[in-house]
Amino acid sequence: MRHVEKGIEHLLFASRWLLAPVYLGLVGALLVMLYKFAKQGWEMVIALPTASSSEVIVGVLSLVDAALVMNLILIIIFSGYENFVSKMEDLHSHEDRPDWMGHIGFADIKIKLIGSIVAISAIELLKSFLNVHNIEDRVLWWQTGLHLVFVFSALLYAIMDRIQRGGVSGH
Repeated sequence: MRHVEKGIEHLLFASRWLLAPVYLGLVGALLVMLYKFAKQGWEMVIALPTASSSEVIVGVLSLVDAALVMNLILIIIFSGYENFVSKMEDLHSHEDRPDWMGHIGFADIKIKLIGSIVAISAIELLKSFLNVHNIEDRVLWWQTGLHLVFVFSALLYAIMDRIQRGGVSGH
């Protein structure tokens, strides 16, 4: 019976490799985002001679938005792979290895994800306010309400995370 138990445990442990294609898929998502970033950047450069200041700001905010999403994807790829699949031992001494790599846990990934969602939502809301004359009031109210829900959710999650880590004292 111990032999069966060991076999099951080894199978379960090896099943972590089923996540590797997911992280490779996220690398593909980075390539898609890079294409969209380059396309948006090029369209912004072409339109620059006739663009208004607010159109340029909206264009730049769209690029920042894409960069935030790409950074988030990269964090998820590195930390998810190291936390759930395999340590990147050969890369631990690499001169370009980010300091945070290998130190971000599952809770940290969730905090970064929630923070990124709030930042992306704020950028989208700012883009809407800069283009307020072309947006229905109802749409603007929905965006504002959703952004507030994201902010409130992020605050609640951060408080819960701090309590769970023992960061709140009775003083």
